[in-house]
Amino acid sequence: MSRGIEVPERRRPSSDAGYLEEMAKAIFRAGFSWDVVRTKWPNFRAAFDGFDVDRVAAYDERDIDRLLANPGIIRNGRKIIAIIENARIMQDLIAEHGSFYNYLRSLDGLSYEERKRILTSQFRHLGRTGCYVFLWSVDEAVPSWDER
Repeated sequence: MSRGIEVPERRRPSSDAGYLEEMAKAIFRAGFSWDVVRTKWPNFRAAFDGFDVDRVAAYDERDIDRLLANPGIIRNGRKIIAIIENARIMQDLIAEHGSFYNYLRSLDGLSYEERKRILTSQFRHLGRTGCYVFLWSVDEAVPSWDER
């Protein structure tokens, strides 16, 4: 990434929850101050049950209401719903591939542009830049920031 832009830490998550958390973080960073997201992130982790994929995928209207009422997180309803729906999509991919990491390995050999197209079409509120930040954060191969 280029100078002047905050560079998120690169680390390969050790669990599917880690992938959901990094995707959620990339989604919430879009359009918000990264500083605000970073400051509130411990509250997100608690509010979303540690981003356990199965627990988040099972959220219902009561959980959405609970999250929308939580002053410790960014209360953007569309993004909150997107995280829940993305957990459900991840559940299906995990069932098919054994883990989200294995799913990403199924995309190996594709160009970055093709992987970006697939991921942004599968997952809600994961735009072009958010996809780049997500893949960067989970230590996947990405082009340089200027080439994205």
